[in-house]
Amino acid sequence: MKNRLVQLILLSAVLYGCRQQADKKIASEAATQPPVEVFQVGYADKMTAVKYESAINTFFNRNLGSRGFNGSWLVAKDGEIISEGYKGYRDPLQKDSELTSTDAFHLASVSKTFTAMAVLKLWEEGKLSLDADLSTFFAEFPYPGTTVKMLLNHRSGLPNYTNYLDVYKWDKKKLATNLDVLTTLYTLKPGLQFPTGKRFSYCNTNYALLALIIEKVSGQTYHDYLTETFFRPLQMNDTYVFREVDFDRSLPSFEWNNRKYGLEFMDLVYGDKNIYSTVRDMLKWDQALYNNKLFKDSTLLAAFSGYSYEKAGTRNYGLGWRLTEVENGKKIVYHNGWWHGNNTVFIRLPEENATIIVLGNKFNRGIYKAKQLCDLFGDYRQSNNRFQDKEMENNETMVGGGSN
Repeated sequence: MKNRLVQLILLSAVLYGCRQQADKKIASEAATQPPVEVFQVGYADKMTAVKYESAINTFFNRNLGSRGFNGSWLVAKDGEIISEGYKGYRDPLQKDSELTSTDAFHLASVSKTFTAMAVLKLWEEGKLSLDADLSTFFAEFPYPGTTVKMLLNHRSGLPNYTNYLDVYKWDKKKLATNLDVLTTLYTLKPGLQFPTGKRFSYCNTNYALLALIIEKVSGQTYHDYLTETFFRPLQMNDTYVFREVDFDRSLPSFEWNNRKYGLEFMDLVYGDKNIYSTVRDMLKWDQALYNNKLFKDSTLLAAFSGYSYEKAGTRNYGLGWRLTEVENGKKIVYHNGWWHGNNTVFIRLPEENATIIVLGNKFNRGIYKAKQLCDLFGDYRQSNNRFQDKEMENNETMVGGGSN
C-alpha cells in the first residue's frame, strides 16, 4: 500500500516534465497577452517629501538607527519614493561591502504574496478553481475536503512542515524539497491541527503545496512561472526564487548576535518563502497591483478580503495577504516575514496609494514596528499598537499574529 501511495504521489506530481500539447497551448496564450505597463521608479516632489520626511526619519532613527539594523527601507506615496535608505553591509561581520539598492534580501513569508497572486492569475485565466479539492492535483490526497482556497487563506488545518519534520526526526543532513513535504503528508500522515476548513491557523505547508499546484497547472517550474509572469514583465531585475545554486551569491542572514546562518534542511522549500528582492523591486510589485495592470479588480477584491471572522478583532487574512481592518473602516493590506535572521515588512495602503517596505538580513524585532508609519497617511491607529512586537516565526493558531 505504501509503495502504491508513493507511486501515486510521484505520478500526480510530475511537475517538471513536458506537457506537450498543454504546454504549447499555455505558451501560445501567453504570447498573445498584452504587455504589462512597466512602472518606473521615481521620487516624490520636494513638497511631498518634506511633508513626511521628518517623521519617517525620526521613526527609523528611534526604532532601528541605534539597534543594529542591517538592511534597507523605502516609503512611497502614489508610487513615488519619499524616503529610502540602506544601512549596513552585505556581511555585517566582514564589513567589506556596503548595502546598495541592488542587494536582494530573503523576503521570508512576504514571498507568499507572489505565490498567492500566481495562483489567482491561473484562476483568473480559468486554469484552476479555488474550490478544487487537492485530490484534483495530488491523487488520493490524504486530507479530503482540502481546497485551494483553504490553502490560500490558511483554513486547511494541515500540519505545518516546519514543525512535523522535526517531530518525525527528519534527517537534517538531507535538504527537504516541496515534493518531500507532499510525500511526507502521505507517508507520515501527521495529524490535522483541526477539522478541515474550521478556522484559521497560519501554516507554511499550505504555500509549499500551492507552489506545486502552480507548477502542475502551468507546466513550468515555480521559478520560471514567476519570472515570466511577474518579475520579467515588471522589470524586477534583482528579484529571483532561491535555489541551491544561488547560495554563494545570495545575501546571507544573521542572528541578532551576528551568528551566521548556513544552508539548513528546510531552506530549499519554496512558495512559503525563498523569494529574494529589493525595496525598489517591491515597489514595482506594489504598483503592479493597481489599475488592472496585472489583475482584474474582482481578483484583487478576492485577495484583499478577510476570510476568518470566527474571532473578534481587527486582524484577518485574505488570499496571501494579512489584513488589519480598523474599526473606522480603514484597511491595511500587508505581510511580514521571518526566516532565520531575515525580517521583512511589506505594507500597502490602497486607499492612499502608500507603501512601506523594510527588509533586513540581521534579526531585528524593531522592523515590525514599521506598521506605525501607516498613521502618517491616514487614521490607521497603529502608533500605540504593541501587537507588532509579537511577530513570531512559529506556527499561529490565532488570526493575524506571527510574521511568517
